[in-house]
Amino acid sequence: MGILDHHKKIETNATVLLALSFAVVTVGGIVEIAPLFYLENTIEDVEGMRPYSPLELTGREIYIREGCYVCHSQMIRPMRDEVERYGHYSLAAESQYDHPFQWGSKRTGPDLARVGGRYSDEWHYDHLIDPQSVVPESIMPSYAFLADRVIDGEHVADLMSTHRFVGVPYTDAMIENARFDFVQQATDFGDGEVVERYPGAQQRDFDGNPEVTEMDALIAYLQMLGTLVDFSTFEAEASR
Repeated sequence: MGILDHHKKIETNATVLLALSFAVVTVGGIVEIAPLFYLENTIEDVEGMRPYSPLELTGREIYIREGCYVCHSQMIRPMRDEVERYGHYSLAAESQYDHPFQWGSKRTGPDLARVGGRYSDEWHYDHLIDPQSVVPESIMPSYAFLADRVIDGEHVADLMSTHRFVGVPYTDAMIENARFDFVQQATDFGDGEVVERYPGAQQRDFDGNPEVTEMDALIAYLQMLGTLVDFSTFEAEASR
């Protein structure tokens, strides 16, 4: 009964309650925040992760511009139903070069974190031209105009420089060759420099048009999502 009496005194005295609440929050905050000052990085090192290629980065900008994130998340939660449907749960490292990240908060359509390689380029093309032609119940609008918008990567080096400013490790060579790599990834498939700079980059004509279009860029971005980490051999490694 004595303990309850003391508890009642605290609850009925606003000053004491405020002071004790502040003390609890302060201690809890220190316990949570202090260890972060001794870590160089809070994201585990994962083999295979790299910055986006110029074409993929442009595709990502189109993805954001068209509001794809409003209906499609890019974060698989560690729950059995999600893992069985979409694949391995998302890792923090997979979003380390995303500014902003595309985790999303709503799924009108399926999660796209592991969509890369699940469908052919032709499927993506048809889906973007006329979504209902491949998914009859879809309410997604048509993005056919992307196939008519020719792009040349004129400003992609500036975009990459901006991302480097916020921490993406683009090298001088990557930025100097940005426009070249942008065109080569979707046109000259015998050239290996793009893959050398961006391991795992897929190099081909993504939309069947010899010119580089916004459709090329968006499909290139979609086809690389979730493909950089080999989860059959994945082992988390703590960052030092």
